[in-house]
Amino acid sequence: MFIGAMLDLGLTLDHLERELAKLPVEGYHLHVSRDKRSEIEGTKFDVHLGHHHGNEHTHEHEHEHGHEHDHQHGHAHEHGHAGKHDHQHSHEHGDKHEHGRSYTEIRRLIAGSGLSEWVKTKATAVFHRVAVAEGKIHGQPADQVHFHEVGAVDSIVDIVGACVALEYLGQPRVLASAVIDGTGWIDCDHGRFPIPAPATLEILAARGVSISQCDEPHELITPTGAALLAEFVETFGPMEGLAVERIGFGVGSRENKTRPNVVRAILGPSAATAAHDWETDMVAVLETNLDDANPEWLGHFVEKAMADGALDVCQTPTLMKKNRPGVLLTVLCAQAEADKFSEWILRHTSAFGVRRTVAERRKLRREFREVRTPFGEVSVKIGLLDGRVVQTAPEYESCKKLAQEKNVPLKTVYEAALAALTSESGPPSK
Repeated sequence: MFIGAMLDLGLTLDHLERELAKLPVEGYHLHVSRDKRSEIEGTKFDVHLGHHHGNEHTHEHEHEHGHEHDHQHGHAHEHGHAGKHDHQHSHEHGDKHEHGRSYTEIRRLIAGSGLSEWVKTKATAVFHRVAVAEGKIHGQPADQVHFHEVGAVDSIVDIVGACVALEYLGQPRVLASAVIDGTGWIDCDHGRFPIPAPATLEILAARGVSISQCDEPHELITPTGAALLAEFVETFGPMEGLAVERIGFGVGSRENKTRPNVVRAILGPSAATAAHDWETDMVAVLETNLDDANPEWLGHFVEKAMADGALDVCQTPTLMKKNRPGVLLTVLCAQAEADKFSEWILRHTSAFGVRRTVAERRKLRREFREVRTPFGEVSVKIGLLDGRVVQTAPEYESCKKLAQEKNVPLKTVYEAALAALTSESGPPSK
């Protein structure tokens, strides 16, 4: 249903098929058509297992939304009580579906594909969320989790396809309405379970997402859908100041009793991206004031936090109560990891408390280029604003390596890299 909504927003089937073909996965074909649920017309997307017989594709939606995007969109807003998928796929070859794959196999399969680094990273992260949840439920490490439903071909296509779709739409910020599941029971490989399904609940809980139930007697959020929400959505709640540029509907297979079985996706520019092409995101800022910190503990903490995914860590000298010299320790991290790093601060430093705020960032679009210098090739980071280069920074590790090899001052390599970049003609390549 999520991919259906993305196709309705403008993702083309040709692009989706071309990217999915980069995965070494066979035994499926895609079916796209126009359909209605509760008299709302949208795009119906299905993964059919088995071999492709005839022309299964329907391209009706592309006449309306088939044009390329300019990748200036600020954010997409997922809305509606239906979850991302309702798993009404056609399973023509059941054996392949039932046997599935292990998380380790899926991770290798994605890593070895020709997909972009962004899609590889995000798709692996979504699968990791499911693997961790399943592992916790079944009492085994995530790497040993063997997927039954989620590891099947159709769900690999669902998850990777969702990441391909968001990349195509310009990697927008994703916001969503409150998470609401149905009630009743579902039948899984392991038996009969109450809704929300155990993995769905575990995935949302791990990210700290609140969940409510309604009186719809069906599953509205699957583990796959929950993992997509947990990985991509910044905040959950009602729309606020959303400029609507385009609306897409992804329809499910059944008619619900109490609400449309539809995922609605709204695409529009954020206030930040309307004026410039810079990137925006939200980060957690964690702070604590320390007047009794062992410098060696702090040094160890900084190394550990940076190695494990913190965006930045800094220590600012400050003067605290009773005229004690102290340190303001600040950690920038993804919102989803704020609890993890808050715990680390409390465990690995002398802090008794951590302040937490959420900050909105503006970031230059960036690319990396190799430039040739008299000492060898150097990697240079380039920052672009509205298509023009506004920052250039030779990469430290790259320059340091050459400076050591050639026995020249580091600044000489830096200057040579900048000179080589300036002498190159033409705009930076994308």
